Amino acid sequence: MTDTTSNAPADTARASELGAVARFLKATELDTRMLGMIGALLVIWIGIHILSGGLFLTPRNLWNLSVQTSSVAIMATGMVLVIVMRNIDLSVGSVEGVIGMIMGVAQAEFLIRVIGFQLGNPWLWIIALAAGVVLGLLIGAFQGFIIAYLDVPAFIVTLGGLLVWRGMAWLITNGRTVAPLDATFQLMGGGPRGSIGATASWIIGVVACAAVAFALLNGRSQRKRFNFPLRPVWAETFLGVVACAAILCAVWIANSYPWPIGIVRQYAQQNGIAIPENGLFIAHGIAIPVLMAVAVGIVMTFITKRTRFGRYVFAIGGNPEAANLAGINTRWVTTKVFMIMGVLAAISAAISSARLNASTNALGTLDELLVIAAAVIGGTSLAGGSGTVLGAMLGALLMQSLQSGMVLLGIDSPLQSIVVGAVLVVAVWLDTVYRKRV
Repeated sequence: MTDTTSNAPADTARASELGAVARFLKATELDTRMLGMIGALLVIWIGIHILSGGLFLTPRNLWNLSVQTSSVAIMATGMVLVIVMRNIDLSVGSVEGVIGMIMGVAQAEFLIRVIGFQLGNPWLWIIALAAGVVLGLLIGAFQGFIIAYLDVPAFIVTLGGLLVWRGMAWLITNGRTVAPLDATFQLMGGGPRGSIGATASWIIGVVACAAVAFALLNGRSQRKRFNFPLRPVWAETFLGVVACAAILCAVWIANSYPWPIGIVRQYAQQNGIAIPENGLFIAHGIAIPVLMAVAVGIVMTFITKRTRFGRYVFAIGGNPEAANLAGINTRWVTTKVFMIMGVLAAISAAISSARLNASTNALGTLDELLVIAAAVIGGTSLAGGSGTVLGAMLGALLMQSLQSGMVLLGIDSPLQSIVVGAVLVVAVWLDTVYRKRV
């Protein structure tokens, strides 16, 4: 006869712990999938940091990682809408490339040689960027029209776009690299000049913390207004403290990365500043492309959660037939989603080309895979109907962390591709398992 009483205290303690975790998650309303992704990201960071001999979790590498993630994260926010509607966009990397080439030619050749603008004219980068955004909008509208109104599958249309727009990028300059770009345009790529400095970074950090507090208080008042269940005060406080700590920690890291010595000396000479014996510390602060990515993330989150258009997108993805019967113009919504994707590809093209200070034919190559992987890893279901902008941006950070870490570890490029592909397959498998359990 088996004695079952000896394990009773342990089972009771385990059940109590699981109950406490469940109550905590219920009170804070945290997404378990998001927590799992953050946990995976931390494990990857710590693991690569140890394997690289302490090179990964440094201000310099984390700052560069944030800049490298920006362009993919921006496009991933749009890919969420595309995949939520049960579509796919394989052309975003090529669209990024052709728009980057157009913007490069516009500011480095056309506006100067044909129109007669002078170097340094502030309209150079403005017109080039506006032309890129308009072109992205038109490309998105064109592809969206074919998908929505001509009933051609998105996979085929965007696969064709992948080939067409990559070829167009080559034909525009016959394979030439266009450089250098306008000095002001280059600021969107980051670097010492493309950052906002320590003081402005702290100001933005404090403002962001105030915004978090306002959002929590406003959300609580709205729940009271409509008689929705309220989170406990301790849960609201916990969420606010954690969010503000993360924001201020990110600002501190950005401000811990100084300008290179050579640029500091040049800056000191130009401004008549004496360099102390122990050196002159000038912090990078938050990079401009990172701020652009955060701004896009906020706007896209608002669109998906606070607008009728966002609700339509998720309704169509959840049940296209029911959405159509409910009176939603599914064709026009689909077209607008691809228009948004085109605009976001243009913004990413500006960041990527500005970072390189050149428009090259390789710009955006294979970015479509990184963008799709970021969205799927971030919790966007390929079956449609579910996904979050924040999750996609975290997915982009995770993908870029893997790539950056593998570069630090000296892993060959073919093996890097194998790892990225394996991670994508595992992410889709986990999504399938999660949906079956739900």
